Amino acid sequence: MRYEIRVEGHMSETLTKAFPELGHVKMAGQTVLFGPVVDDAHLYGLLARFQSLGLRVLEMRQLPEGRAD
Repeated sequence: MRYEIRVEGHMSETLTKAFPELGHVKMAGQTVLFGPVVDDAHLYGLLARFQSLGLRVLEMRQLPEGRAD
């Protein structure tokens, strides 16, 4: 499964390093993290990491799987 997670504000490089399994881009007032999430435990672990770092998740969504050509 691939997910996109939008976080309020621009995360510093130090904070983004807390999520090495996710790519990220900074957009207007947000940081968008994206990448594979292997299972529910991984997803809940990511959410716990966001919370422990004081980051506010604005939106989280599962992305459609890409075609394997």
